[in-house]
Amino acid sequence: MIVIFAHVAVNALLNKFISPNTCALYNEYFHFSELPFSIAPDPHFMFMSTRHQEGLAHLLYGINHGGGFVALTGEVGTGKTTLCHCLLQQLPENIDIALILNPKLNAIELLATICDELRISYDKDRHTLKNLIDALNQHLLAAHAKGRRTVLVIDEAQNLSLEVLEQVRLLTNLETTKTKLLQIILVGQPELKDLLTRRELRQLNQRITARYHLLPLSLAETRTYIRHRLMVCKGDPDLFKKSAITKIFQFSKGIPRIINIICHCALLGAYSSDTRVITPPIIKRAAKETLAFTNDTPSWVKPLLAMLVLSCLVAGFYYRNYPVNDPTLPKSKTILSGKFPVKVAIKPLTPIKVAPVVAKLEPVAGTKPFSSWLDNPGLTLDVGISNALKLWEKEIPANQQVDCDYAKKTGLNCLFDNGNWKDLLAYNRPVVLEFSLSPGIKRYALLTAIKDGQPTLTFDHYVTFPLADVLSFWDGYYVLLWQSPKPAMKMLFPGQSSENVAWLRQQMTEIDGIDEKVSRPEFFDAELKARVISFQRSRHLKQDGKVGTQTIFHLDNATGAQGSPHLKQD
Repeated sequence: MIVIFAHVAVNALLNKFISPNTCALYNEYFHFSELPFSIAPDPHFMFMSTRHQEGLAHLLYGINHGGGFVALTGEVGTGKTTLCHCLLQQLPENIDIALILNPKLNAIELLATICDELRISYDKDRHTLKNLIDALNQHLLAAHAKGRRTVLVIDEAQNLSLEVLEQVRLLTNLETTKTKLLQIILVGQPELKDLLTRRELRQLNQRITARYHLLPLSLAETRTYIRHRLMVCKGDPDLFKKSAITKIFQFSKGIPRIINIICHCALLGAYSSDTRVITPPIIKRAAKETLAFTNDTPSWVKPLLAMLVLSCLVAGFYYRNYPVNDPTLPKSKTILSGKFPVKVAIKPLTPIKVAPVVAKLEPVAGTKPFSSWLDNPGLTLDVGISNALKLWEKEIPANQQVDCDYAKKTGLNCLFDNGNWKDLLAYNRPVVLEFSLSPGIKRYALLTAIKDGQPTLTFDHYVTFPLADVLSFWDGYYVLLWQSPKPAMKMLFPGQSSENVAWLRQQMTEIDGIDEKVSRPEFFDAELKARVISFQRSRHLKQDGKVGTQTIFHLDNATGAQGSPHLKQD
């Protein structure tokens, strides 16, 4: 009976900690804008490690060059599905996608699912293999005539049977005299690699034009991955101690999904114990609760421990209600001293009162909390831009509105955008942050430096605050002043011919090290467009090959941005 009572109590406690309300509370406790370690494949949280960038590059290469198969493999939880969702967001507008998430189908069911994904009409009462292939072929020919291309993505492809894989191979026979009408991407676990090496599938294996195996994260990438997800949800990137991250890596082996599960459970544990920093003991407890560790403890030990704990509780309850100085207890005791008995008085024990220890978090600035600084209605956008212009050593007029129009008169551009903390660190420039106090009430302050991971803002003087406090009010919007390397340059696009294109070619050579010998360096040709797209991909920009404001800024920043003020970072 005692053991059952203890088991029910523990379950009730766990249910309290893992309920949705508890997750919302720990979001508020750590100042998160959303759950940072959800296992859902959200591209918003996509962390592009070197391996993920290479995997995405292989997928894009296979799609852009058309024909054949592309194979992406990796262990469970390494981010294959998330990478596919990231790929879908970066495809050109002229590509139609059919995404198959449940491949445990026969050949007819698979073809019917492909037709459903591409919105191809067919007789659902009398569909045969031939009718479905004919309908698919007609659709692909019509799409090709309109300049559109079709890509089929099959997730969990290791579950495909040999018969279905052979049918998938035959789909690549749908072609014109010059091009394949269907590009197929197979995504699966390492078993897919073994499956493709079978003799029965050698024809399919020979048609794979690009393949990549996604490996788990390294220790350094694990540390960056955790900080990245914390910053995306506006949390403190230093919430996990380095030693705690090392422990996470030991338990997870660098697999992102397991990292997310351990971190989520650790945050719940820290919240329940009112702890502000995640330490190795918290990680160890979280891993023990979430991972299937081998339990070598004899079955009789836990009930015995439960009984001992309850016995201690009962004893404590008894002595709490029956103090030591009870009148029924003896006042003295006779002891033997030498040869003669001596009576010694026994004094009741005085209970010791222990003052509770309350942890108090002070702002880094050591003066007043960040919210108090934001109470100042004078923190307008004009003031933030004025402080930025001072860093550029521009003249500030006394009786004139200082806004982006005035900044343009001084030769500077205003970049309005929305992003996350990682974007600002990548810009490495002073930036005016927008803070939301309530609907319609905004405040603005200039970010000038990062000291020990904490942001320094400009008010009437420089003040450093905890990152979590700043992120709790920052809504992601910012204004960045910058100077274009070519004053009249606004937009460069393929097919254009100008001196600015020659400048673009020089910038790309300095960045990627490719020194192309071309007869017309001022002409924006297809090779230069491919290099621009590769650069945009590395900076997570829109990959259209057009060089607009953001791409120009990132090109200038990548080559040093001489003469521009930079964010002071230690």
